[in-house]
Amino acid sequence: MSEIRPDTATALAPSEVARRFVSARRAARSLAGFPGAIPADMATGYRIQEAAIGLWPDQVAGWKVGRISTELQASLAAERVMGPVFAANVVQAGPEPTPVFAIAGGFAAVEAEYIYRMGEDAPPSKTDWTAADALALVEDELVGVEFAGSPLASINILGPRVVAADFGNNAGLILGRTIPDWRRRTDDWPPCASYVNGQLVGRGAPSSLPGGPAASLAFLMNAVAARGRPLKRGQLVTTGAASGIHDIEAGQTARITFGDLDEIRCIARPAQPAEGPGGSDHDQRGNSA
Repeated sequence: MSEIRPDTATALAPSEVARRFVSARRAARSLAGFPGAIPADMATGYRIQEAAIGLWPDQVAGWKVGRISTELQASLAAERVMGPVFAANVVQAGPEPTPVFAIAGGFAAVEAEYIYRMGEDAPPSKTDWTAADALALVEDELVGVEFAGSPLASINILGPRVVAADFGNNAGLILGRTIPDWRRRTDDWPPCASYVNGQLVGRGAPSSLPGGPAASLAFLMNAVAARGRPLKRGQLVTTGAASGIHDIEAGQTARITFGDLDEIRCIARPAQPAEGPGGSDHDQRGNSA
């Protein structure tokens, strides 16, 4: 992921940047560019994210974690970036392809994911989570697909500060099967592979994530605790794009396999404004899940 440095555009308050992103998502309308000046640092990006969470009429059902490229980690003082996953955007994979709704002129991609479901509330005051500590609170590990989506087509080009500002570039989460005996496994299973329109676009495994999925979980638990949002029982943590980030357009299909455990199929459709103030309801997925 490359990054554009902060520009000289007119500075807008985080609340106004958040309002513009939320309005665009709810109206299924693309943005020509980042509204205002690019955040100066990750903290500013997360201030915008917090303001946007407050404007979004849905509950946070979990969080996504993405890796920041090695060459940017020192300057940003961060190895990963996070964003909320909203309840209405979490669906269970079924036998038919799951629709994902792409904003025309925006960004849309699918990612193979290893996902944790929390079995206990995290103590609110704890901010020094290790991977082992974090795993002790997990109920299940699942496979699934993150639908990455934003009204801003250049979100990943502009970099992690912009990704942080717009919900971590998350637009949905498709849940697959639970990984059996996941606590006792020592092998790198299940592997994943991603196909778009029938073409192989990426392969991966749990070890594709630096430190494995548990390292992403520990990062997330520390970060959300510091924000006053400790994880709750039942919340989901999707730990990173194990096979890469794969662009998808309306009309295209995706197939994500997890060895002999599961196969999740998706179909991209155009996002449509729904009913409600600003031309939409609480999500951008259209009128069906």
